[in-house]
Amino acid sequence: MRKPSYLALVGTALLLATSLTPAMAAQTDITVGMVLEPPNLDPTAGAAAAIDEVVYANVFEGLTRFNSSGEVIPALAQSWDISEDGLVYTFNLPSGVTFHDGTTFDAEDVKFSLDRARAEDSTNAKKNIFEGIDTVEALDANTVRITLTKPDGLFLFQMAKGDAVIVAPESAADNATNPIGTGPFKFDDWVQGDRVELSKYEGYWGNPVALEQVTFEFIADPTAAFAAMMAEDVDTFPNFPAPETLAQLDADPRFSVVVGATEGETILSTNNANPPLDDVRVREAIAHAIDRQAIIDGAMFGYGTPIGTHFNPSNPNYIDLTGQSDYDPDKSRALLAEAGITDLTLRLKLPPPSYARRGGEVIAAQLRAVGIETEVTNVEWAQWLDEVYKQRDYDLTIVSHTEPFDIGIYVRDDYYFNYSSDEMVAIMNELNDTTDPAARTLLIHKAQQHIADEYVNGYLFQLAKTGVANSKINGLWENSPTQANDMTGVSWSD
Repeated sequence: MRKPSYLALVGTALLLATSLTPAMAAQTDITVGMVLEPPNLDPTAGAAAAIDEVVYANVFEGLTRFNSSGEVIPALAQSWDISEDGLVYTFNLPSGVTFHDGTTFDAEDVKFSLDRARAEDSTNAKKNIFEGIDTVEALDANTVRITLTKPDGLFLFQMAKGDAVIVAPESAADNATNPIGTGPFKFDDWVQGDRVELSKYEGYWGNPVALEQVTFEFIADPTAAFAAMMAEDVDTFPNFPAPETLAQLDADPRFSVVVGATEGETILSTNNANPPLDDVRVREAIAHAIDRQAIIDGAMFGYGTPIGTHFNPSNPNYIDLTGQSDYDPDKSRALLAEAGITDLTLRLKLPPPSYARRGGEVIAAQLRAVGIETEVTNVEWAQWLDEVYKQRDYDLTIVSHTEPFDIGIYVRDDYYFNYSSDEMVAIMNELNDTTDPAARTLLIHKAQQHIADEYVNGYLFQLAKTGVANSKINGLWENSPTQANDMTGVSWSD
């Protein structure tokens, strides 16, 4: 009998080994690029969009949440009942939910969170959205009853925002640096100036996630962001800051490029209380000095939709008011002359995003052409939040407001625009009291028209979502209906 050759034995062994080796498992870790680093990690105690971009739906959950289409869907509230008069909401909570430190979630945590958010000493950036709550009652461990002072058709929508996530009394005070929520990912580490690391929470109560590790890496410089993608040091950049390189990335089979929509109204924010910006003629002159399309082409390489008010063009209630503040430098000069303005220099403070830095260069040149000089200062994000947002120490700045349906900021006395209007307050109060869809549409139109008439800010463009990702990644949001990098449905192909 012939003995098998040595080579035949080796081949058989290799074949057997191959047949016994399982298919290569899909990758379970991901590195997500972000332009801005959050100032803290507590969405109930900060206004920066970057906070929600890290923790919304990943670490923290609310009673409701937004999905990728912008719909309000159940989260910690599995279902709810609304009284006929629209005043009482009864939320049904799941059993067996725990926070990442092992403490139990129940109705008392909901009561604590909402009472804390609306308290007199609340530091919540959106404290106003809780003002309509009269009482919060924990009926039992799994049932919460919330009674409103008046009907509010947007209540479930407001509860889906990051500002309304549920926190625990045992850990709430430390959430800024050690966030503890009920979400599918728990916080591991924050290397400030570099990254935030999350990992899968094995005790999660809901549908299990595919990813084991999520790292958010902060890269503000567009050139560095492009280099990180090309080197595959970053797996995805949901809001890629170098639109000029998208064609090159799209041509590379390693990557997929998806251009979607955001809720980001990009505006030339104006300090309405600083003379001469307290004169509507000066604000209108600035608006007519701006060529929106030149900014979109020059700063965003064509990505962006012109806007004439603080509202998303993809919303069915949007009205196109761009013609009211069209590019007309002669009209701008005439308005400045009528207001008696000569030798005007304004402080233009620009945060790190490329839309602000690049857009600021274009706007400075456009203002110079009508006789307005700008003193341009590039500031880091923490500096912007302190000097501009908190202290209101600025004349002009450029920023995208990425909260959905946030036109209500124009009635906030404490807001950095320093704008006040009794008429706008009356419009928004009536809107909040109105549930009829047709009547609400008319009031939303009226609100948009009012701030356009007042030229409160220079309305530039709706920020596009220019997303880049490894082509093997599935489940990333195409659009950004809220400020979030939701990793809960993300996975890798084999």
